[in-house]
Amino acid sequence: MKKWLIGAGIILSYIFVVGFFFTNQMMYMRKKSDKEIIDRETKDGHYDESEYEAYNKIEVSIPSQFGYDIKGHLIAPHSTSSYVIICHGVTMNRINSVKYMKLFLKRGINVLIYDHRRHGESGGKTTSFGHYEKYDLQSVVHWLKDRVGDDLHLGIHGESMGAVTTLLYAGLVEDGADYYIADCPFSDLQEQLLYRLKSDFKLPGYLVMPIARRFLKLRDGYTIQDVSPIAVMDRIQHPVLFIHSKDDDYIPAAMTQQLFEKKSGMKKLYFAEKGAHAMSYTENREEYERIIDEFYEEMKEYETTL
Repeated sequence: MKKWLIGAGIILSYIFVVGFFFTNQMMYMRKKSDKEIIDRETKDGHYDESEYEAYNKIEVSIPSQFGYDIKGHLIAPHSTSSYVIICHGVTMNRINSVKYMKLFLKRGINVLIYDHRRHGESGGKTTSFGHYEKYDLQSVVHWLKDRVGDDLHLGIHGESMGAVTTLLYAGLVEDGADYYIADCPFSDLQEQLLYRLKSDFKLPGYLVMPIARRFLKLRDGYTIQDVSPIAVMDRIQHPVLFIHSKDDDYIPAAMTQQLFEKKSGMKKLYFAEKGAHAMSYTENREEYERIIDEFYEEMKEYETTL
């Protein structure tokens, strides 16, 4: 009897330790500080504080359906109804989006950048890798549509978790943008977690995933299976540009290949020759911008055939 109790105690302890540890790693992943982000973006030549402060920015505060405010900046110097919303990656904030902001502003497109839940100045207690974030993006889209009106021509650009958020939003019934750019997304959260478990912890998935799945549902109200861009690809009707660095060892480029193959209708794929995770633009700037321009030209041709 005593041995049975000891064994049961060990098993229960293992379940709780594994369940809380791995869900904590997901829900409360350490965010980079403003200084860390600014230092990196400045070093890479993407961010100049005085230049950014000189932009005529409109402070944005949008209510989330989950009870907090989504904070951001609207930069709209152009007399146009063409806008892009930019979604940053996990651990980052809107400062990381400034490099893409400048890319689209240079092309005469107005831009809205914002902080995801639990990042930057936005509220929210947990990170959900795109699940709750897609509904916040939906709120941002609705806010912009109300401001600009029916003439709004909208693109959404996302990087890493922001790309997952972008694709999950595109898979909602409304599919509310005219096009999407997904830079280094994962295709499925469970597959990504299995990959990271093997890479970071040298653990087989069967020792962790059954426990983590149940704890995540209990603690944060959604399932790992809810975060699966590849499961919604067949719902996305509008054009998608997929981008990934060939040498990305954090999210494998093969995941973007899977997403591209699953997407029907107009689509384009670009694998950057250089760069680690989320560094496709930093390491391949001219090529990245050329692909964006090609995508726009191909969209124009595509729209004339509809």
